[in-house]
Amino acid sequence: MFDPSQQPHRTDDPVAPQPPERMMRITPMDMRQQRFKSAMRGYDRTEVVAFLTEAADDYEQAMREIDRLRGDLARMEALLSEHRLRENNLRDTLLTAQKVTGELKENAQTEAKLIVREAQGRADMLLQKAQLRLEEIDHDINELKLRRRDTEGSLEAAIQALYRALEFIRDQEQTRTASDDKLLLHRPRQADQPSAAPKPLLEERKASS
Repeated sequence: MFDPSQQPHRTDDPVAPQPPERMMRITPMDMRQQRFKSAMRGYDRTEVVAFLTEAADDYEQAMREIDRLRGDLARMEALLSEHRLRENNLRDTLLTAQKVTGELKENAQTEAKLIVREAQGRADMLLQKAQLRLEEIDHDINELKLRRRDTEGSLEAAIQALYRALEFIRDQEQTRTASDDKLLLHRPRQADQPSAAPKPLLEERKASS
């Protein structure tokens, strides 16, 4: 007879390897076809057959339920394996993403440092150029100031020279005008000396002097 105590112990983890199923030595067909010998004071043969038939039906129903549960378990194990595979893939993807993110962050930081360094170098170069240009502009301004002073001095000297020349010319004109006025005042009239012969101009000047 079948002894339930001899059934292998199954673990609670559905994914863990299970011990092989114990083969049933009695089937529902055996229970239906089983016939017992007659004995004195034995059981009623009709009741025994009815009981065995009902037990066989229940046993067959239990075996069907076991087969259904085994199918469900197989599907659940396959689904669980698929979920675990997806979990592993997701974990690998997450680790890869974290690694790529770290590399991108590191590359971004390195690139940012290079950009800042290049910007500082360019800023220093532009500052040096601006400083040199400022020095050139200051030199040009100082040179222009010197030229302006020289030009103003030259113009002032030229104006003073022209002013002195103009004053000299005015003095000469005034002197000449005064001499001519004196000459006209000392010249004799022709009506007063009709018989006198005209003297040369040189003599008149000598006489007036």
